[in-house]
Amino acid sequence: MDRLTNTVRPYAWGSTTAIPQLIGVAPTGEPQAEMWMGAHAGAPSRTERGPLNEVIDAHPADELGTAAVEKFGPRLPFLLKLLAAGAPLSLQVHPDLQQAKEGYEDEEKRGVPIDAPHRNYKDANHKPELICALTPFDGLCGFRTPEEAAKLLEGLGVDSLKPYADLLRAHPEEAALREVLTAVLSADPAEMERTVTEATAAAQHIGGAYEPYAGIAHHYPGDPGVIAAMLLNYVQLQPGEALFLGAGVPHAYLNGLGVEIMANSDNVLRCGLTPKHVDVSELLRVVRFEATDPGVLRPEASPDGEEVYDTPIDEFRLSRFVLPESGAAHDLTAATPQILLCTAGTVRAGELALAPGESAFVPAGEKVNVSGSGTLFRATVVA
Repeated sequence: MDRLTNTVRPYAWGSTTAIPQLIGVAPTGEPQAEMWMGAHAGAPSRTERGPLNEVIDAHPADELGTAAVEKFGPRLPFLLKLLAAGAPLSLQVHPDLQQAKEGYEDEEKRGVPIDAPHRNYKDANHKPELICALTPFDGLCGFRTPEEAAKLLEGLGVDSLKPYADLLRAHPEEAALREVLTAVLSADPAEMERTVTEATAAAQHIGGAYEPYAGIAHHYPGDPGVIAAMLLNYVQLQPGEALFLGAGVPHAYLNGLGVEIMANSDNVLRCGLTPKHVDVSELLRVVRFEATDPGVLRPEASPDGEEVYDTPIDEFRLSRFVLPESGAAHDLTAATPQILLCTAGTVRAGELALAPGESAFVPAGEKVNVSGSGTLFRATVVA
């Protein structure tokens, strides 16, 4: 078993306080957005044996187990993170596996540099993800019904938004959502900036259901993503609740601290709320234009105390243990690779004592018992 030393990414939207408070250190004043735990080449965790990606590359069957290697290849299939949003992330979608393969192959053939700012596909993998709240957590997830979106836009009383409301009511669901998102992202930038400015002033005045969008506009004044965000469901998670984001579902995290797990990919197509590249035509190819219930997940408890967040994919499986001080040890030995993350209290995993924010990699088949008093998240795969 390896104690992990992890990289914290200082993205501009990150909270300056949430991760320092969790791990018990003084804030630096700089944003600390994501702590990465895994073998992603962009920021692999470090062990006493070397970077985790190199440890796995040297002996994939020993570290991952034969079943995982046969199913997912000789790499860790997931990336685990602590995510701390102090400002909204970009409004975005992720491709499905076939779209990712096609997009990656196309950009490779065209010679688009992998680090080019206009590159859409950094790899050939899909990126389903799950976010589990550690604090109250706000986000946007999936489309509202066209009628709900039309009412929300009309309620602002902004004349330039009326055509979008009319479009939402004039067509069947898929066509209505597609046409309006296309129109918003393709509008004349100066005209859209005026519309967003008027909408922001109205949202600030009205408050209530409009407060989240006024907050978004505060961080991204004049951005068309402010209007696009109003097409989506606003979701508030309580600690322990989670959201699963599948392919093609537009979403954005707004505020809060959570544990995030995803397939080991960096493929993101942005819709707005960002100074980065927005490829409208490719985005429209990937987005699924259907109204959805965000589907807030609550963990399903098993007799041994493991609480599992059920998702429809196999690249990752996230669960947690809330360990009482006098509880018995739990045997977590498995034939698949695991990352264990403590988020509260003190947890002992084998010979390692884990404090909040500390984590360990457990190779496939290695015997591990956990005990202590606190909360432990367990990340593994279904193989």
